Amino acid sequence: MNKILCRYVVLVLLVTLVNSTARGAPITIELHCGDSPQTQAVLTTYLAEEPSGVSVLICPGGGYGGLAIDPEGHGIARWLNQHGITGFVLQYRMPKGRNTVPLEDAQTALAVIREHAKQWAVHPRKIGVMGFSAGGHLASTVATHARRRIERPAFSVLVYPVISLGEHTHGGSRKNLLGNDPSNELIAQYSNELRVNRKTPPAFLTHAIDDTVVRKINSEMYRDACLEHGVPVEYLELPNGGHGLDGYQGASWDAWQEASILWIKGLW
Repeated sequence: MNKILCRYVVLVLLVTLVNSTARGAPITIELHCGDSPQTQAVLTTYLAEEPSGVSVLICPGGGYGGLAIDPEGHGIARWLNQHGITGFVLQYRMPKGRNTVPLEDAQTALAVIREHAKQWAVHPRKIGVMGFSAGGHLASTVATHARRRIERPAFSVLVYPVISLGEHTHGGSRKNLLGNDPSNELIAQYSNELRVNRKTPPAFLTHAIDDTVVRKINSEMYRDACLEHGVPVEYLELPNGGHGLDGYQGASWDAWQEASILWIKGLW
């Protein structure tokens, strides 16, 4: 067992003792050590009080240069808990041009969740992934780059996501993930509308028509790719809210949350 795996297993054993007397307390597990938030990978678990067995790995956005981890992470996990869904907030490392780093952290997090599924009342075949903006790119990367079935989530929820790293991309996200001068091959590799196939898990997407930061064509391209390959997909186009949907509040924010919960519950 490598050093990182030893560390998170020890932490799980410790927090299990704490959690036995404080069921509602989040469980924090360090997946990759570092000397700053940008160089650390941390998984924070919010256990639902009345778990349905469904869980979601949450990838906050931030252009691959930082993380909006409170509104697009911890707040989302607490909201999911209200619906019997266990939330896992992923603080992933910033890539700084090392394109494999965020995906490695997400796949490590999924492995941890599966390993402790029984302990956390999680069904191993009902683990989904959710992402916002650049976190939506990471979530769609998890969904489309899986090499083995065990690496593939059961579903994805992509909220104003970066999908393509080509013509319609968010420039900052592409630069931070791929570097200053990525090759056409690398751009294509991480343009996830090109990675969809018949094994891609079902997807729920939502985007505001007035989003000028990450244009809605990103969601539309992923939707179209899913339809082309026979992958179940739902796309909720929102009338307003821009990027971040009016600061994570209001009618558009409420609309995608209500629709996505109904969609998730309808999968089983």
